[in-house]
Amino acid sequence: MLPHPLNLLPPSALTLKLLRKGVPLFHRNDPAKALYHVNIGIVHLLRYTRNGDEVIVHRAHGNEGFGEAALFSPVYHCDAVTAADTELVCIDKAAVLELMKADPNFAIAVSAHFAAQIQNYRRRLEILAIRDARDRVFAAVADGMLDGNIKLVAAQIGLTHEAMYRALSSLVRTGRLIKTGRGCYELKESVLAHQHANL
Repeated sequence: MLPHPLNLLPPSALTLKLLRKGVPLFHRNDPAKALYHVNIGIVHLLRYTRNGDEVIVHRAHGNEGFGEAALFSPVYHCDAVTAADTELVCIDKAAVLELMKADPNFAIAVSAHFAAQIQNYRRRLEILAIRDARDRVFAAVADGMLDGNIKLVAAQIGLTHEAMYRALSSLVRTGRLIKTGRGCYELKESVLAHQHANL
């Protein structure tokens, strides 16, 4: 299911792909013909140093888009390779641009969608920069990233799921977080505020 407003595109603009791990979607300098939305799986956007070392510049997980720069570029600026078995939607670049020209409301909504996505990426970079695992996990929970899928969030913030579970347990023991359900945690202050509001 594509997020709004990309879900307004005609079906002819969308192609569903099921790919095994390790399959390249595109290479740097390939013609930029589509942008993508990951339903399930992981896609790594890669660049290479002069020495040939691989650098992951972005990890696109389930329910995330990537390749948006293709809208205004004739070529891709990096490689994209699946890092797990992946289901994704290829979104035809020409169809997006055509609808943006025809419908100003769609154009504004697309711009707002991509702006929000950039804000999320920047916030994730801030969280990734936190060295202590417990503080990193606490920041992720405070930012609303944890929706029950601990393994996915662990990957998004650069931790193994084992390290994520250990950090969550420690944060609960020290009273910084409260476990509210399976895979669900909240800040202690948020839970207490909610309880007081219902009194």
